[in-house]
Amino acid sequence: MITAGCDIGSLTAKAVILKDGKILASEVILASAQPEKSALDVIKRTVEKAGIKIEDIEYSVGTGYGRKHIPFMNSSESEIVCHGRGAVWQVPSARTVVDIGGQDAKSIRIDEKGNVERYVYNDKCASGTGRFLEIIADSLDIKLDDMGAIAEQAKEKLTLSNQCVIFAETEIISLVNEGKEIPDIISALHQAVANRAASLAKSILVVPDAVMTGGVAKNSGMFSALERALGVKLHRVENPQINGALGAALIAMDALESSKKK
Repeated sequence: MITAGCDIGSLTAKAVILKDGKILASEVILASAQPEKSALDVIKRTVEKAGIKIEDIEYSVGTGYGRKHIPFMNSSESEIVCHGRGAVWQVPSARTVVDIGGQDAKSIRIDEKGNVERYVYNDKCASGTGRFLEIIADSLDIKLDDMGAIAEQAKEKLTLSNQCVIFAETEIISLVNEGKEIPDIISALHQAVANRAASLAKSILVVPDAVMTGGVAKNSGMFSALERALGVKLHRVENPQINGALGAALIAMDALESSKKK
């Protein structure tokens, strides 16, 4: 039984292929301006990695902003539902999911099967998302992937007072001109983004165990900052960035099993 999940986001496209309920292959690529092209590119790479053909996939589910434009999908599902399902598969004890992606942030309460009980999300403001980190990384001329390691070198505790990306960028430039160290500034940035995400999560009540998903979860500095902001220990998932695509592939597996019983 081979199923696939494809998550087309604003910044990245992710795909997961399952065989008999186990991950056969996964892939993450930068998304293009055309969701259909992103979907075809990422699934092509994933099937090549899996050593199969697209025709071997028996059922596929699409999710993410571009889910309606995935040409090979059998059905689509919301990101909220997919993230809940993927999280409980990766961490069976998970009951709260905090997902920080490129353009939005989501907090989801789930039951033991990964079914959504409550959720809240922010896709109107970049200040609690990966886009905020990307903008500041560009302005400081550092690599986004290096931010976590840089923040670990912080010595002085700084606080960013502005939540708006535009004003925060100006504030950070002022801190640089004042001679503040880059690691201290990055650490403060992480905490500002984490505080925003934590405020969202607390509005639906964080129930342990809590996990962090999304591409931003790969940033060790953000992971630690979110733990501080929430006041709870976060559990790491092995594949945070593909969590939505994984959930979609699991939902595809359920649909396929159900169809075979009819």
